[in-house]
Amino acid sequence: MPAAGFSAPARTGGVQFEGKITPIVIVSCIMAATGGLMFGYDVGISGGVTSMDDFLIKFFPTVYKRTKAKGGGNDSNYCQYDNQGLQLFTSSLYLAGLTATFFASYTTRKLGRRLTMLMASIFFLIGVVLNAAAQEIVMLIIGRILLGCGVGFANQAVPLFLSEIAPTRIRGGLNILFQLNVTIGILFANLVNYGTSRIHPWGWRLSLGLAGVPALLLLMGSLIVDDTPNSLIERGHLEKGKEVLKKIRGTQNVEAEFEEIVMASEAARQVRHPFRNLLQRRNRPQLVIAVWLQVFQQFTGINAIMFYAPVLFKTLGFGSDASLYSAVITGAVNVLSTLVSIYSVDKVGRRVLLLEAGVQMFLSQVIISVLLGVKVKDQSNNLGHGMAILVVVFVCLFVSSFAWSWGPLGWLIPSETFPLETRSAGQSVTVCVNLLFTFVIAQSFLSMLCHLKYAIFAFFSAWVIIMSVFVLFLLPETKGVPIEEMAERVWMQHWFWRRFIDDGHHHHKVVELPQAAA
Repeated sequence: MPAAGFSAPARTGGVQFEGKITPIVIVSCIMAATGGLMFGYDVGISGGVTSMDDFLIKFFPTVYKRTKAKGGGNDSNYCQYDNQGLQLFTSSLYLAGLTATFFASYTTRKLGRRLTMLMASIFFLIGVVLNAAAQEIVMLIIGRILLGCGVGFANQAVPLFLSEIAPTRIRGGLNILFQLNVTIGILFANLVNYGTSRIHPWGWRLSLGLAGVPALLLLMGSLIVDDTPNSLIERGHLEKGKEVLKKIRGTQNVEAEFEEIVMASEAARQVRHPFRNLLQRRNRPQLVIAVWLQVFQQFTGINAIMFYAPVLFKTLGFGSDASLYSAVITGAVNVLSTLVSIYSVDKVGRRVLLLEAGVQMFLSQVIISVLLGVKVKDQSNNLGHGMAILVVVFVCLFVSSFAWSWGPLGWLIPSETFPLETRSAGQSVTVCVNLLFTFVIAQSFLSMLCHLKYAIFAFFSAWVIIMSVFVLFLLPETKGVPIEEMAERVWMQHWFWRRFIDDGHHHHKVVELPQAAA
């Protein structure tokens, strides 16, 4: 994290926007990014809880019996956890998040980013109470659905909040704070599960209840921070917007940036139907890229590993403690690798990170697939100590490459490419598609593991090839380009996407801008 007061000029055409990285920017971003902490904790906690015996005995006794049938059952090693109800416990959160996103798009636009984050924390707190106190499976699922509403609202508001507060030069790094907190949340969840798995019979309640900690942090944060200048100006509070802009930039000289935001929000106000506008030809590049980035992010297979790491390692023959321990290791690798991304995203750019990770993810998954294919059979499970360590190493290599590329950039690139007039709707679509495919993977992974067995990793590695080709040819570099100038400096320069932008009649006048500024 750069030191407070470090100057961060942002180039816009020929203009330098003044802007220091003020303490208030850092505090706002840390508080906002706790939304990521909540999301990460919920992703990480479900896999550990669903591998705890006490939890299975109470809610899923059939799965418990299957996991305890030593060779006597006729189930494959890969099929022990194949249960739709168990998968619904994990995936209901994402389906609810998907639905909530549509409402969250409205609230981020009409009520502001800050209030939307406040609502997210309230949904979370109610969901946590229901989950920790659950007596019936219905109560458990309702709790997860409320947590999902929190996820929908937080994932909608937080990345927007971060990209609007951050000075352009460090926008990538600050936005990745959200993803860093997702990974810290996952690691924290894995550590909690490792501890609570020894507390019988209510350890799982503690695991689910501690999700209230990041929710309280977000609640406090959203009561303290100001809304973003963009959001205030968009809603007509011009003076307040200017005051906040001065405060977050640490300078009185904000006229140029203020004028640009006012102009952008004027254009945004002309738009009566942001979702319809999103479908216009000139918004096609941002929309196509945002949607495909979310699909690809899920089809790397990362959430399959993150949700179900303890279950996966247990399936491969690790003991109960060893499987939670291995999940903690992958969680730690995830956090450290995201730090790599924060450091490098605004230096080497988005494309380099995505392409390097494609190679690393592909090789890791192919090797895991081969190791499991040779060693883990349906009935026998002779992975062996050395092989088990090797599998964990390659899972870590896979997780690390994802964490400095597709993880954070899947959220960063859409949040910085949509123009203000469609940004809220664009973020909505991004979150929706992400949650839809997260739901699909969460609901089907244990069944896919049962049917595809070790080839599941080969399935995901084939997707990695497809997404790397997409990045190579269709994803332009957005490093260091102010959000308001994406159209001229990025899309109009791209060999494929320029044909969509040139159609936008009111953009014709500015086609020459990039050359003039060069």
